[in-house]
Amino acid sequence: MNKINPNHKTQNLFLKTFGPLILIVGIGFMATGILSFFFSFGSFGGKPKYFWCCFVGMPIMFIGAVMTKLAYIGKIARYTAAELAPVTKDAFNYVAKESSEGISSIANALNENSSNSNVSNIESRIAKLDDLRKKGLIDDEDYEEQKDRILSEL
Repeated sequence: MNKINPNHKTQNLFLKTFGPLILIVGIGFMATGILSFFFSFGSFGGKPKYFWCCFVGMPIMFIGAVMTKLAYIGKIARYTAAELAPVTKDAFNYVAKESSEGISSIANALNENSSNSNVSNIESRIAKLDDLRKKGLIDDEDYEEQKDRILSEL
């Protein structure tokens, strides 16, 4: 199989290794900042000393989460496709089965309409041919020859 990116395995390993690691570091910063904030309520007049860690931890958590998602997105997509394929197949088969009678009746109606218009078209062409014969513009031999040609189109 020809891969678009020859470094795919290396990049995927990097994302699988460092994505969760960076996510854990971000969670650690967030936990430190949140704990500092709530523990400062117990001491009167105390200010949260490490609340700034929340502002550092949020973007670090985001970067770690995105890297982890990118590392596992192929497996997630394959799992999703494997779960959806049978459902999609069943839904398609159900729609096809339930609508086949209606589609068949529409096709038959169109076919009948086409046949009827074809017959009426042939009738009008023979009538015109007969008018030409009555007016003397064509003889009986030409009339029969053209009538046979028109009737062969049925």
